[in-house]
Amino acid sequence: MKKILLCLCCIISMHSVLAQDQNVLAIRKLLLTQVVAWNSGSIDGYMKGYWQSDSLLFIGSKGPRYGYDATLKRYKEAYPDADHMGKLRTSISSMQKLSDDYYFIVGKWELQRKAGDVDGSFTLLLRKIKGEWVIVCDHSS
Repeated sequence: MKKILLCLCCIISMHSVLAQDQNVLAIRKLLLTQVVAWNSGSIDGYMKGYWQSDSLLFIGSKGPRYGYDATLKRYKEAYPDADHMGKLRTSISSMQKLSDDYYFIVGKWELQRKAGDVDGSFTLLLRKIKGEWVIVCDHSS
């Protein structure tokens, strides 16, 4: 009986670890897909990682903005062409599981561009909605 319970505990633990690993891989893929889209000059492609909702929160140097459309507009105003977009590099400093449906990420970003290099930090709150991970809150500075 003890062996059966031990086996069950091991199976449950392995399932939990595998599920978490799959979430981490899916989130990393989403963030990498954003970088690839950015570096190919596609703000629309980059935005596919964001929650398409009026409740999306983006906090930047000009304060908070709510909504997918407002965030898209802000990106297109701030980065009107390839020279301003440049090439994006990101790195993740930490990735914390808050629950089965939420992850909190801290990282750094860097743009190498003709218009002048810039860099900063970001925090992201990701949520799993309808089986897909999306950014629901982004604080970039």
